Amino acid sequence: MAIETLQVIPLLRIFDVDKAKEFYLDYLGFTVDWEHRFDDNAPLYMQVSKDRCVLHLTEHHGDCCPGSTVFVWLTGIEELHRDLTAKQYRYMRSGLDRTDYGSLCVTVIDPFGNSIRFNEDLKARA
Repeated sequence: MAIETLQVIPLLRIFDVDKAKEFYLDYLGFTVDWEHRFDDNAPLYMQVSKDRCVLHLTEHHGDCCPGSTVFVWLTGIEELHRDLTAKQYRYMRSGLDRTDYGSLCVTVIDPFGNSIRFNEDLKARA
């Protein structure tokens, strides 16, 4: 059988479940697919998704380091920027930037220092 990559899911370190949900669910519009804890006093590990973007958010210290960046290609970047701006999230006011590599980009930074760079290829819009 040939090797085939089926999906890549980035892990992002979080330190506060309520702040993570405020950012990823309320601000970015992701939904929780599932949550896991080994017991009531254990760190949370959860999957969130929006369309085809899937992320794992983890409180487990050994899973990953805070300050990671996820790069996402999408369409509708101007609509995304309008939606995020309209929410007036108190901790983030992202711009809509033209990149050197021919895209429009909205970068958001979560409360734990992780970044998501949403990009739309300008050549694909033509």
